[in-house]
Order: sequence, then C-alpha cells, then structure tokens
Amino acid sequence: MKVLIDHPQPFLLGHGGFQVQIEQTCAALRGVGIDSEYLRWWDERQSADIIHYFGRPSLPYVIQAQGKGIPIVLAELLTGAGSRSPRALVFQKTAISLARTALPGIATGRFAWDVYRKVEACIAGTPWEAHLMSYVFGAEESKVHVVVNGVEEVFRQSPAAARGQWLVCTATITPRKRVLELAEAAISANTPVWIIGKPYTESDPYAQRFLALARANPKIVRYEGAVSDRAQLARIYREARGFVLLSTMESLSLSSGEAAACECPLLLSDLPWARTTYKEHARYCPITSISRTAACLRQFYDLAPQLKAPPKPPSWIEIGEQFKGIYERLLRNK
Repeated sequence: MKVLIDHPQPFLLGHGGFQVQIEQTCAALRGVGIDSEYLRWWDERQSADIIHYFGRPSLPYVIQAQGKGIPIVLAELLTGAGSRSPRALVFQKTAISLARTALPGIATGRFAWDVYRKVEACIAGTPWEAHLMSYVFGAEESKVHVVVNGVEEVFRQSPAAARGQWLVCTATITPRKRVLELAEAAISANTPVWIIGKPYTESDPYAQRFLALARANPKIVRYEGAVSDRAQLARIYREARGFVLLSTMESLSLSSGEAAACECPLLLSDLPWARTTYKEHARYCPITSISRTAACLRQFYDLAPQLKAPPKPPSWIEIGEQFKGIYERLLRNK
C-alpha cells in the first residue's frame, strides 16, 4: 500500500504541533509496514493508493485525485470551530447552508466546504471535532473517524521523578496560546510557571511583551526558549508540579498528551476539545480575566500533588495501526 501525505503550509514558515503530528504520522505508517512518503508536487512519476491530506484540500484537488482512482483521507484541525459557542456554531452552520443555496460555486469554492461530503474519509482528533465535521460541514457520519494523536515512546516510557515547584506550559508564544496572560496570572497568584516554546517571529509585539514580563519576574516566570531534546522535555514534564495550557482555541494539544504520558496533572482551558478528551482526568479553567485565572491557577497549584495522573495516551505505532485499518477498508470498498 502506497500512501502519500500532503499539506499546504511549508514548515519553514511556521512551527507547532501540526508539524509534529504530520511527521509522527508518516513515521508511524512506515512503522506498521505502509509505504508512506510526502507528496512531491513536482514529481509526476509518484504513485499512490491513498492521499492523506492534512488540512482542507480544494474541491478540484479532490476531484482530480478521485479521477485517477486515488481516495482522499482528510485530516483537518477544526481549531476555530471547535472553540466556538453553541450559538456561534448554529450561526456558522446556517450561514454555510444559505451560502451553498444562494451563492454560485465560484463564490463559495474557496472555502471548500463540500470536500467533507466528497472525500472518502475524514479524520477527527476528538469526538467534538467529529461531531462538527458532520453537524457544520455535512460529512457523512459513516465517513468520520476519531483518531487521537499518539505520543512518542520517550514520553510514554519516561521514568518517574520527584515533582518540583514549577508548573510547566509548552506552547508557541502567540496570543492564541495566552502565554502572556498565563504569566500575568502566575505573578498575581505567586505560582511559579516555566514557559517552554518560542514565538513565530522575534519581533512580534505580543512576544516582546511576554519576554519583558519574564525578564522582570524571573522567580515566578521562567523562560529559556524552546526545548528540542525530547528526552529532556520528558524529564521536565516528569519533574513539573503540573501542566498548564490556557489557550483560547485548540484542537487536540500534542503537548498535553506528552505531559499526560509523563503522569503530569493537567490544567486546561474549559473548551470542548479538552472536556471530550480528558473528561474527569484534568482540571479546567474558563477563559476569563487575569484575576479569575490567577485564582484558578493557585487552586490547581495547591491541589496538584494530590491529583491522579491522567490516562496514558496511545503510542504512534498504535495510531499507525488505526490508520492502516481505515486505509484497508477504503481500498476494499473502492
């Protein structure tokens, strides 16, 4: 079986969890015996039994692939839609329905809503995103599969260690991740927090404000940039008092899975992705003012040593086996 992996955004223009997810998926497929490689847009000699597309392809892309007998597996992160209120989702669903009815295809084609109905399979990282693929975009429920992210063995097999004083947050320094707001709340609550990550660009004003705050409060806000060594990152999770991620929008956070694999207590934004993934195995903080966030953070800091560890996420090889089963069913049906 030959599977080509495609994605529209060059990695050199951005970094984050989606890149890790794509790279680990490709490696996992190879690990379960699938001939997997990245689609080379310039190479007309490449062949494929299936294209696994990370993102949302255009409708012509899907039609042309299917014309060559190549099924499409769509794997899109519904980060924005997955963080909207029920009322906003009703409005979005209604607006899409009206646009499909009233506007010509040339006006709606760039949104590629119809690809959810056209592709052979849709991959959702959480049950909530699976619901949205059908409810908002009209995907057939039988085509939607929930496949969570795997976790590297360096985290799953990391040895136990004594917990220290630092809460840890692994995130890109960007407004969506609310790293600056987390630092402000930590200072207000006097709860030490270690931020691990980097901004998309060093000149970003939001990042500059965070860096200035961290430099002014080194006893509460620890920042030394990103950690590329995965074994070192696993040790940090093992020694952390707890893991915190208070982003305004999120899909299935890879860093939360890494922390969970290291038996780290979790404090997450109170969003559907987190509730449907971790249920009662995490603590939740509403997206709110700095003062209320500080109170939530302090409570989590005090409770963390008594909290039970969340369930250990699956390995990437296990995820590769799930994808292999989906691919095989698609090819049998074809």
